[in-house]
Amino acid sequence: MKNVKILHLTLLFLFVHVCVALADFAPYFYDNGPYSDNGNLALFSLSEDMPVGTQIYCLNGTDPEGQEVSYGLSFDPGSKEYFRVDPKSGNITLVEKLDREKEDSIDVHVSITDGKSKVVERVTIFVMDANDEKPEFKNMPAIIDVVETTDSGSSIYKAEAVDKDTGSGGSVTYYLQNSQSTLFTIDRHSGVLRIKSREMLDYEKTKTHFVTVIAKDGGGNFNGKEQFLSSSATLTINVIDAQDTPPSFIGTPYFGYVYEISVPGSEIFTVVAKDGDIGNPNPIRYSFDDGDDGVFSINRTSGCITLLTLPMFLRREIFNIIVRASEMSPTGRLMDYSVTTVVIRVVDLNNNPPTFYGENGRQNMFELTMYEHPPEGEILRGLKISVNDSDQGANAKFNLRLIGPGRMLRVVPQTVLNEAQVTILVEDSAAMDYEKHHFLTYKLLAVEVDTPEKFSATADIVIHLMDTNDNAPKFSSEYYIARIPENSPGGSNVVTVTATDPDSGPWGEVKYSIYGSGADLFLIQSETGIIYTQPWASLDAEVRSKYNFYVKAEDAEGKYSLAEIFVTVLDLNDHPPAFNDNFLEKTMVIGAPVKIEAVDDDAEIPNNVIEYAIMKAEPDNNIFDINADTGEIMLKSYIKSMAIIQNITKKRDCTWSLVVQARDRGQPSFSTTAVIKIDITEATHLKGGTLGSFLLQSRNKPLQILGMIAGVMSLMVIVTVIISTATFMRNKKSNRILPSRRVRRRQRKQRTWNFKNPLKAREPPGEKFRVEEEVREPEVVAENEVVGDNVNYNNNVGNVVRHWPPPPCAPCLPPPPPSYVPGERQWTVPTVSATVAPRPKKKPAMTRQDTMNKALVSELKMRLEQKRMQKPY
Repeated sequence: MKNVKILHLTLLFLFVHVCVALADFAPYFYDNGPYSDNGNLALFSLSEDMPVGTQIYCLNGTDPEGQEVSYGLSFDPGSKEYFRVDPKSGNITLVEKLDREKEDSIDVHVSITDGKSKVVERVTIFVMDANDEKPEFKNMPAIIDVVETTDSGSSIYKAEAVDKDTGSGGSVTYYLQNSQSTLFTIDRHSGVLRIKSREMLDYEKTKTHFVTVIAKDGGGNFNGKEQFLSSSATLTINVIDAQDTPPSFIGTPYFGYVYEISVPGSEIFTVVAKDGDIGNPNPIRYSFDDGDDGVFSINRTSGCITLLTLPMFLRREIFNIIVRASEMSPTGRLMDYSVTTVVIRVVDLNNNPPTFYGENGRQNMFELTMYEHPPEGEILRGLKISVNDSDQGANAKFNLRLIGPGRMLRVVPQTVLNEAQVTILVEDSAAMDYEKHHFLTYKLLAVEVDTPEKFSATADIVIHLMDTNDNAPKFSSEYYIARIPENSPGGSNVVTVTATDPDSGPWGEVKYSIYGSGADLFLIQSETGIIYTQPWASLDAEVRSKYNFYVKAEDAEGKYSLAEIFVTVLDLNDHPPAFNDNFLEKTMVIGAPVKIEAVDDDAEIPNNVIEYAIMKAEPDNNIFDINADTGEIMLKSYIKSMAIIQNITKKRDCTWSLVVQARDRGQPSFSTTAVIKIDITEATHLKGGTLGSFLLQSRNKPLQILGMIAGVMSLMVIVTVIISTATFMRNKKSNRILPSRRVRRRQRKQRTWNFKNPLKAREPPGEKFRVEEEVREPEVVAENEVVGDNVNYNNNVGNVVRHWPPPPCAPCLPPPPPSYVPGERQWTVPTVSATVAPRPKKKPAMTRQDTMNKALVSELKMRLEQKRMQKPY
């Protein structure tokens, strides 16, 4: 029983399954509404600027039985296939460019199938507008005609443009390109073109105008951005001429000419005029208004002016004829007109060249004799020249030029009309020199100025110059230098001077003479210029070696020039050297030289250059040296003390006799000898440095030492007086009261002269030159005492230590006491007292230097006494 039930259930399941399999349902799309991007594509819209390749939609549906579905997409036959679908995903992709202006909606068949059943739906996709179209003109470009008399502000054309876009992108406004520079304006909305207010068209100025009209849309989105599109078109406006302008002459100003060969009927000039209204011109008729004098006529239609008479009967040279040009209407009536002036000049033919004339007619050669260097600006009156051109007017105008050496002469006038008297003036007097040019040749040239032929004529001018005395003699040199030996006899030649005078005849003959302070010893030959010494002259270079004087070169009329003469007398060696005394006494300190000096009276070197030499020395020849140039005698370098000298000579006597020769360097050479007695002593360094050295070196010149001492004392007195005076004036000016001082000075010990006692025992050599000298510098001590309440701090008086000697102070009186004024403060004058006490100074010990100074002073004193006793009474 159980198995039967299972069998029945199995059969039932199979039956149900078969029934279900036989009942299959079709798939369907989801309907998600018009703003959805998936579903069945119902009411879907798409912008025309959508890029190709963009996924625009996704088909979406299902199968009731859950079967897998696929999608399809198809178009009506003959339609462009804009989309493609993916069967599995249902994604729809744009594959063709959309254009709303061509197709604003697209019908599409979409399908869904589960493999057994297929569902197809027809949907419409709407294409939305984008601003991708420019405005398009419907009636432009265009050409219109406008009469030039059209009133300003008048409408002359209406531009029309259409934009296929919708909305603001389809609205159009109108503009003019470069509207400021045109005569026109346009209404932005209607496109009506008008002539600007207060502007007029003028055919005579501009016949055609080109106006560019711009049509611009209102803008719209395109590819996600807002854009404005515009178009332009050109309107050509032809201005139609109207009869409103008078005729105008062409090629003014007008000039015509009548020549001397013209005959009656000759054409003189032709005037041309045209109607100002050139669009529809009227014919022109010509006539004379004034100025023709009945001797000219004009053709009414051609404007040709002709001559009616012979030129010889013309009364004027210039005619100003007024010509009228009138418009003639189709009916033959004269209308607007214009006038102009035609200038007709009667001219001569250029058939005559310039011609020169002299006193006897035509002449091409002129000569003149005159003196050289005439005054500048002088007229050469000997030349009678005239020039003429027989033509008239511009044909008779020519220039005169003078061609020749330099710019010595000038011609007047330089420009001539018809004829003129020619004048030759002196321009450069200095250049007209007989010595340079005996005669001058010029060409006088006349050349026409304004003619094409440039006719010309020439005349020769020859000027013979005569000489004048215009040159002074000139020396070959400004100065002459001569040398002559001093032993030259009288009448010896010194130098020869040369001067030349370029003048001719007697004016070129030169006479010479000399003068000046240095010319007394010299003579000159007046014709040859040879300078020589006076016959009695004796030259001596030692008396005068330089002579300077002047030489004059003079011609027959007294014109002269000067040169300077420098004569040098050459020195000869005719004087031997000479000593002041042939026997000299000198004292020599070991280490210091002794100088001797000889003088040579010759004037020049080497005659006066002296060389010294020791010829003989006693008692020994090998102890002294001498400087050959300066004459300084010194001991040999190895002799340092008296002991060495005594050791060489074996004597205690320190006196030497030397024979010294002085020889000059002249040719021949001269020499002189002298005996020098030299006492040799040994010296030590003096205390006091420079002063001691000076006393030692000047021990043989006592007068020089005394003079120096007197000079030092005088200088000290002068300085003391100056300081005292300055101090007095300062104290007097500042009105100060000086403190009273009591100064005690220690009396200086007087220096005594120690005379050498010949009876005294001989001292050692090192001790006899010692001098005892005490030098004291007392100190001044001022003790100040101030009394009173008020202290004058300007005096700053305290303990003062002054070095000797203190500066002297000139006495001064104290200022008078001020007068008493009640209520004023009374000043108390401080009282200062002081005492000066010299500080005791220890006596310095006697040194070797002091001993030497004392001995030197004693020796100088003794030599002064000896010289005083030797003088005759």
